[in-house]
Amino acid sequence: MNLNRRHFLATGALAVPALTAGSSVAGAQPDSESKGPSLTRTGADVLAAKGWAPLSGRKLGVLSNPTGVLASGDHIVDSMVAAGVRPLAAFGPEHGFRGSAQAGGSEGDYTDPRTGVPVYDAYGADATKLAGMFMKAGVDTVVFDIADVGARFYTYIWSLYTAMVAAAKAGASVVVLDRPNPLGGKAAGPMLNPAFASGVGRKPIVQQHGMTVGELARFFAAEFLPAEGVTPGKLEIVEVRDWRRDQLFASTGLTWVPPSPNMPTPDTALVYPGTGMFEGTVFSEGRGTTRPFEIIGAPGLDWRWREKLGELRLPGVKFREAYFVPTFGKFVNEPCGGVQVTVTDPRAFDAIRTAVTMFVTAKQVHPDKFKWRPDNFLDKLSGSDRLRTMIDKGAGVDEIVGSWQAELAEFDRKRRRHLIYR
Repeated sequence: MNLNRRHFLATGALAVPALTAGSSVAGAQPDSESKGPSLTRTGADVLAAKGWAPLSGRKLGVLSNPTGVLASGDHIVDSMVAAGVRPLAAFGPEHGFRGSAQAGGSEGDYTDPRTGVPVYDAYGADATKLAGMFMKAGVDTVVFDIADVGARFYTYIWSLYTAMVAAAKAGASVVVLDRPNPLGGKAAGPMLNPAFASGVGRKPIVQQHGMTVGELARFFAAEFLPAEGVTPGKLEIVEVRDWRRDQLFASTGLTWVPPSPNMPTPDTALVYPGTGMFEGTVFSEGRGTTRPFEIIGAPGLDWRWREKLGELRLPGVKFREAYFVPTFGKFVNEPCGGVQVTVTDPRAFDAIRTAVTMFVTAKQVHPDKFKWRPDNFLDKLSGSDRLRTMIDKGAGVDEIVGSWQAELAEFDRKRRRHLIYR
């Protein structure tokens, strides 16, 4: 853990009065509805409106990050402590419990200065190690509250999966405080081939799964845990109120909290299931710019890529010729050319088909520049080597996208019995 970050976490909140049982947090009134501007109410807001009473008396461990907030903006752990329902421990995923770490980083173990709750670094922990943390902390209930963005290779859903396995090993129950899927409920893209399982895709689900974390928890418990010889423990889903699965984030009235440093806006989430695959290429995926995953490019690219993409008139999206200099990530301090992807109609936009089109056209226009990462990381992101090999063999976009329609339809059928929202 970075020493400066450790110092910040140890001292940065000392100027803020510590929360104690009985003290108040705006928007966390027991036995009343949570006050806030949102039309949709998250699972967290539903419990906070009850003063967290349904969790009272349990030995709680909370797996969360900065997205675990109420409509008021208060973090759920701060609110629990204020209401006298004090967790025994918190557990931080990638980027950390308070969210101060970059991609591939965490905050280490420390005591949260605001609440005094011990925080365990859970990033990278397998189920056995995480179960050990649960038992060391003495928890009998694991509360999960992390916002997802709807893509298989966004790692928080696999933090949930690991936590469910670990909780079963530790004899603990799991409570998921559900949140809307910002992309709505539509599933899209290829299925993961288990031979390509990794930290960015552990189990066979499609690339844009179209489920909430609560629905995924039900799916995991029924479809995957028993196959691993794990008997799922008690699973409780605190459901979202006033949300339909055809709703995108913009219509919920909720405030966007970046779930990771490079997911700054709901616009980022819209493109991410597709352009996130550019991490598997030598092109910059826009890290180190103000619009990650919307700005894509590399040194030496010119106007021709944008011109080619514009000719295709893809639905729900437009492309702008863009030049940029990343401040971190690929090509630090190097001038790059490329495109900025702007979604004009989220309903018509298909993130994965758009990204496949970008791959195919980049290879056509800049064959000397467009290449896959040498470690074939694209295969882990897309779930198999099919996409990479088909593009390399010159397949067209329709043929590529058509190649996974049967497995997508089967996944859509299988997930239906686990869906909560209509």
